[in-house]
Amino acid sequence: MSTVEKPYSILITDDDPGSRGALRDIVEHEGYRTRQAASGEEAIDILRGEPIHLCLFDVHMPHMTGVEAVQIAHQINAALPCILVTADANEEVMRQAFHVRAYSVIPKPVSRNVLLYTMLRALMKVYGDMLRAEQD
Repeated sequence: MSTVEKPYSILITDDDPGSRGALRDIVEHEGYRTRQAASGEEAIDILRGEPIHLCLFDVHMPHMTGVEAVQIAHQINAALPCILVTADANEEVMRQAFHVRAYSVIPKPVSRNVLLYTMLRALMKVYGDMLRAEQD
């Protein structure tokens, strides 16, 4: 675990418990607090009830896709950075991600370095002043 807890809550949404757990391990190791959801619907309930600073959504989930979840998440908080994760990062997924203003699309299997770099950039974009103060 990182020696410094970061003041950000990351919502990890994936219908596969193994993928969810792997993302959680990477994110928590860096000191972020995490919340987990097994579906887009569960993620939206969490977003409506507590402060979340960044979302990781699997693209392919039953009932509500990650793309649909990003759309609803942005209705709740338009500035919320949302990152899509998928084993199928094709042109159509990229187009959909752009259309719903997802911050980025990360391919599976997820690289720890790519995930953390992308998360940090997304957090800097929205919470830059707070992040800079934390690093000083």
